[in-house]
Amino acid sequence: MTTPAQGLHSHVLATLGLAITAGEYPPGTVLRTDELAQRFDVSRTVVREVVRVLESMHLVESRRRVGVTVLPTASWNVYDPQVIRWRLAGADRPRQLRSLTVLRSAVEPVAAGLAAHNATPDQCRELTEQALGMVATSRGRRLEEYLVHDIAFHRVVLNASGNEMFARLGDVVAEVLTGRTHHHVMFEDPDPAAVTLHVQVAEAVRERDAARAEELTRQIAVGALQELDVLAP
Repeated sequence: MTTPAQGLHSHVLATLGLAITAGEYPPGTVLRTDELAQRFDVSRTVVREVVRVLESMHLVESRRRVGVTVLPTASWNVYDPQVIRWRLAGADRPRQLRSLTVLRSAVEPVAAGLAAHNATPDQCRELTEQALGMVATSRGRRLEEYLVHDIAFHRVVLNASGNEMFARLGDVVAEVLTGRTHHHVMFEDPDPAAVTLHVQVAEAVRERDAARAEELTRQIAVGALQELDVLAP
């Protein structure tokens, strides 16, 4: 259950995070704790807690006698799921989606190839189950249901790679897929060819065919970039 204090904290954090990532507060802008407390009608304790979270994301830097300074984009933790969510909610969404999709195209094919070598029987089974779930929900404008299986599928691929660095990108990929769905950068029904490719990736991993798993996953990434050309140019 969310307490009133937690609700205030979340509101202030979301408002400031969205504003910073949208460029409403350019790098170098100094935010005063007292002014923020007055603006949001919250205690300075709430503001300090929010600032600590923003500092952990490297969006701001707090210094005594200076205040809270907005940092340049190059300093941000752009892999933080919340930062990704805020950026996808802003006007820079098309560029952010493309940047993240290019990252996926570089990582996920390699991860799929490794998964063909390293996936456990349980992971192979789950990959197949999630791919079939994608097939089952790919018609009838069931994008929210489809999203659940899509995220789970890609998490399994990254985890099954056996590379802990790839596995940590699961939350990043989840935010990309969620952002595409919630911001309507998806067709009303997923591309049938892309759905089929996911089933084929699951087959390739199960059959320990690393080259095929990598190539099929690369085709998925290329298709996702082509969709962005149409839906978020």
